[in-house]
Order: sequence, then structure tokens, then C-alpha cells
Amino acid sequence: MKSRRKFIKKSCWGLAAMNIAPQFLLGKHTRTNTLKMPELKISLAQWSLHRAFEKGTLKAVNFAQETKESYGINAVEYVNQFYTAQATKESFWNEMARKASDYGVANILMMVDEELQLGAIDQKKRLKSVEAHYKWVHAAKLLGCHSIRVNAFGTGSPDQLEASLVDGLGKLTEYAAQENIHVLLENHGLHTSNAHFMVGIIQQVNNPFLGTLPDFGNWCLNAEWGSTDPEKKCTNSFDPTEGLKAFLPYAKGVSAKSYTFDTEGKETQLDFHTLLKIVKTSSFDGHIGIEYEGEQLSEVDGIKATKKLLEKTWGTLKY
Repeated sequence: MKSRRKFIKKSCWGLAAMNIAPQFLLGKHTRTNTLKMPELKISLAQWSLHRAFEKGTLKAVNFAQETKESYGINAVEYVNQFYTAQATKESFWNEMARKASDYGVANILMMVDEELQLGAIDQKKRLKSVEAHYKWVHAAKLLGCHSIRVNAFGTGSPDQLEASLVDGLGKLTEYAAQENIHVLLENHGLHTSNAHFMVGIIQQVNNPFLGTLPDFGNWCLNAEWGSTDPEKKCTNSFDPTEGLKAFLPYAKGVSAKSYTFDTEGKETQLDFHTLLKIVKTSSFDGHIGIEYEGEQLSEVDGIKATKKLLEKTWGTLKY
């Protein structure tokens, strides 16, 4: 399967150094029987249909319509790679917002890739990356999204990388906050999948507009983009339950990654029951985004299988 994003050079510091940031424990949330059970809110990540968009069988401009009519989902997560030619065209984004509204679909966030390294050790390169994200902040605002999702890759020693990310993410978040747009960090491999390290970065930036988008499946510490799909040969993975618990207090969304399913409709590589229980019993009240990346099923069937699994599992979970 094609990589979701272009190859990014590996950080040159060792995996053994990833525990440099203090650990963060998820706070307990007291609940009583009188509290209303949280509603399951599902969104669709555009990457779930990337092959159809790349082949031209679907048009990216019709993503909201396709999401509502084919899957009955009323919230969407965009991927910037499908709109690079229109990135700075305000009229385009206004029209996209109108189309989504016409179909009763909420625009949730914009996933931003391939805009250099926000944690580059070179200050000029780091600032260039920060500024390259500005256009997507504006696009997200015009769409009515609450956030952009960025990558937190970089270079240098552990201490240098930490300092560079605090600076780069801090500057971008300060800019986005002025537009009322959140900046979200997703576990995407290498140090970004070390939840304790990334939480340490968030705490140092200390801006409520910097948050997380925890992904169920991207916890590989030794590979770019973090896929724990066995075919990607991940040899060192951060514990997904520990990572999810650490990220959830800062989460503005959750990405329900899926790859393969058994005959009963259960995801065979990820423990959806445990992961969704952690989400449901936390204070998280945002959308859970379907992101099907498998090849066993077609994109259409994979999305439908993930949606069915989310709905079935959520309904069985109790406090």
C-alpha cells in the first residue's frame, strides 16, 4: 500500500533516549450512575478513501457529500495533500464549507503533512516550517474546523529535539490560537509515538490550543509514521493503552485506525474493546474518526466495517 506521507528522515537519536520526559498519569474521573452516558460521535478521516481520490474515481471536493450519502456520517477530517493547489484560495474553502453545510456535515479538522519539520534543529528551517503551516490554519478556519493536525518530527540529540519542538510548536500554536484553531499532535512514529515525551512537550509549551489526536494504531517507535501493522515490521512499540491514557487529557479528537477484521467483525490487530473503553470512561467528548488503512477489504467495505465495530462496541461498554 502506498505510504500515507512521503518518507521523512529518521531522527538521529536512539530509541533508548526516548524516556527523557517525565511520565504523565491520566487523572481519574469520578462518575456516578446519574451521569449521562457519552454519545458516540463518529467522523471520517479522508485518508480512508485515499486510493479512490488518487485514482480519480472520487473527487476530493465531494468528500463531505460522499461521507454523508455513502456512510451516514456527518463529520469529516480533511487531508491537506488532496488540496495543495487550492491551499491559499479563500473562495475554494468558502465553497467547500458551503457544500458541507448543505449536506449537514461538520468539518472537524485538517490533517497537515509534508510541510517540513517543526522540530528542525536549524532555526531558519524550523521557522520556515512554522510559516508553511499558516495557510492550513487559514483553510481550517474558513472550513469551520476546530483544529489542524501536524507532525512533530525533527532532528538533533534528545535535548536539542525537545527544545526545537517546544519552540516550533509553541510558535505555531501561538499563531493558530489567534485564529481560534487548535494544533494537534498525533502519534506518528519514532519519538512522536512516545506519549510521555510528547506530553512533556505539550506541558512545556503550556498553551491550551496545543493538544493531541491519539491514533489507535500508530505506536511504533522504530519506524516513520508509526504503523504497527505486522507487514510494516515494527520491532519496538509503545503500549497503546498507556499512550492513549496519556494523550486523552489533551485530545480534541481520536483516530480509530483499522486494518483487518475477522468473521465476527472484530479488528484483529487492535483491541477496540479496551481502547474504546478507555475513551468512553475518560472525559473525552469529541469525535472518533474512522481511518481504515487495510487492504483486506475495499475502502468502502473497510469504512463500513469500522463504523459497525465502533457502534457495536460502544453500545456494550459500561462505566
